[in-house]
Amino acid sequence: MSRRNKIYEGKAKVLFEGPEPGTIIQYFKDDATAFNNQKKGTLSGKGVINNIISEHIFKALGDIGIPTHFIERLSMREQLIKAVEIIPVEVIIRNIAAGGICARLGLEEGTPLPRPLVEFCYKSDELNDPLIAEEHILTFGWADELEIEEITHYALRVNDFLSGLFSGIGIKLVDFKLEFGRLYEGDDYATVLADEISPDGCRLWDSKTGEKLDKDRFRRDLGGEMEAYQEVARRLGILPSADVTEIADHIKKDS
Repeated sequence: MSRRNKIYEGKAKVLFEGPEPGTIIQYFKDDATAFNNQKKGTLSGKGVINNIISEHIFKALGDIGIPTHFIERLSMREQLIKAVEIIPVEVIIRNIAAGGICARLGLEEGTPLPRPLVEFCYKSDELNDPLIAEEHILTFGWADELEIEEITHYALRVNDFLSGLFSGIGIKLVDFKLEFGRLYEGDDYATVLADEISPDGCRLWDSKTGEKLDKDRFRRDLGGEMEAYQEVARRLGILPSADVTEIADHIKKDS
């Protein structure tokens, strides 16, 4: 890591210059945050698990025609991705009431929604990622009408695919967040899926027991965070044969 030029460091990842123009190396950290960085901690091996889960999902989405920034996984903690201009809008897709929508609308957690709900938030830690409408996006020029249409279309397709994927391994996809970016080729650009998809940004409940298999275990001090993340990876059939904590510690020593 020290030999590379760092571009940006966020709450869960570090971005470095890639080996070729237009590429970036995305490094997954073990840092855990909640409530817009108000709660912080470290979960040993989280970066490894999130890296392999996100790789698995992004490759699967690419196979069904969803354009993404993903190129390949380089190591247990690193991915090679295409450089994109991130659109400053987080997209939240909700299938079951949980989290913020329960507090805002007085819904009981676990209430199934009659149809998938797409929400937009302005990406700003300082402002706690406020909920916004399409009119805000258009008024402030964060995206145009065509981009909003594409983002919504892709988000619902991702939801359909992931709902089926997780249902097949005994997990309910309650809600999740997505980020999108602009991939430039000359003066033209395409809207592509970016960032990551992992238990950090999804609510995943066991279909039979309702047990939480996501970052809510950290948010709510439930414990067993890494066991939950590893269980998701196991059910997806992608957990490395070696113990993930040993792998993470080994990589940390070599960094």
